[in-house]
Amino acid sequence: MAQSASSPLPSLAPMIKRVSPAVVNIATRGTIKQRGPQNPLLDDPFFRRFFDVPPGGGTRERQFQSAGSGVIIDAKRGYVLTNAHVIENASEITVTLQDGTDIKAEVIGSDAPSDVAVLKVEHDRLVQLSFGDSSRLEVGDYVVAIGNPFGLQHTVTQGIVSGLSRSGITDGYEDFIQTDASINPGNSGGALVNLRGELVGINTAILSRSGGNIGIGFAIPANMAKNVMEQLVKYGSVKRGLLGVSIYSVTPDIAQSLALKDASGALVSEVVQGSPADKAGIRPGDVITSLNNQSVKSSTDLQNAIGLLRVGETVDVGIIRDGKPRKVTAVIAETPNEATARVETEDADAPEIHRGLVGAQLADAPNAGGVLVRAVEAGSPASLAGLRSNDVIVNANRTQVGNLRHLREAARGANSLVLTIRRGSTALLIPLR
Repeated sequence: MAQSASSPLPSLAPMIKRVSPAVVNIATRGTIKQRGPQNPLLDDPFFRRFFDVPPGGGTRERQFQSAGSGVIIDAKRGYVLTNAHVIENASEITVTLQDGTDIKAEVIGSDAPSDVAVLKVEHDRLVQLSFGDSSRLEVGDYVVAIGNPFGLQHTVTQGIVSGLSRSGITDGYEDFIQTDASINPGNSGGALVNLRGELVGINTAILSRSGGNIGIGFAIPANMAKNVMEQLVKYGSVKRGLLGVSIYSVTPDIAQSLALKDASGALVSEVVQGSPADKAGIRPGDVITSLNNQSVKSSTDLQNAIGLLRVGETVDVGIIRDGKPRKVTAVIAETPNEATARVETEDADAPEIHRGLVGAQLADAPNAGGVLVRAVEAGSPASLAGLRSNDVIVNANRTQVGNLRHLREAARGANSLVLTIRRGSTALLIPLR
């Protein structure tokens, strides 16, 4: 039956008009240091000292400009939520409202692992967006992405939730919403809203070989962004906690071998001595199924949940041991400060753990214990040895490695180093010489 000409056509326009003023453009300026091509002799410490070449002689500064999006989430206090990578290295940040008003912004806090940042602006006519409950999203729900792709201000695209709890996209804390609503460069930090106009996600990444949209975009769930935002506003940073376990997601094969009812939870493969998990009585072979009565479905769930807790918080951990459910209590400890094992060639005094690790950026693995390989420089000794980003070093020369200090001690004086690596759900040995 044909629709009457007088009947209103279904449209998202009323909702878009209401929420669009809360989505802003973010323009940044700054300076970054780059290493340019140089004579390879300058990489030799003896040559630099003999000819009195100053440290950093191979670096140069480059000015940059970039653009992204943001969401006003507190009009009274002027708080704007965006991605940490949008404002990275920025010395000047300008927020542009929908009506074209430019406002200088200051950084309240930025958290690279979750890719969340909070800005503050001063203006008396701001419009805010209310948070929705991202945990209630389901695959197939309609969503709308609002942002400033390619500099085209206040562009609106519509799609559905294509997937939930996506991980393995970045090096940080991940629980991404996948959507086919078009997300392109410049959309980062913008709003993903439901049909009620509630913020359910912060657009942050795309999967693309060309840099353009191919229908696979990712957003940080609003619940996670809100949690990080609250810590940034209160403390200026996110001080993540540590449980002290090495974990794997429970697969169907693991569930069958442990006689579990379903393939859900995080299998504990190792407990760091003296850690909160150790003190709570958690053992290798336990399956962690809940945290503060919230279900833990995978290792990613556990990592995200622990990483968003503050140091000193008490947490109830639900486990299955020998087929029987138990509950233990742990007090979250402080995560050791990140450090690096990469030897910067312009600094002859930079610490070196082992020459086979040169080119690898290392840090204490969050929550799981071990040493995380954050990045590997192409063509470096670490790359040639077979190390990859996101590998976790758990043993070195048959010595358990709980953090960078342990790795440094195990490598001291050793010409060769055999590393046990956890890569995804597999373990492998990598010899370094």
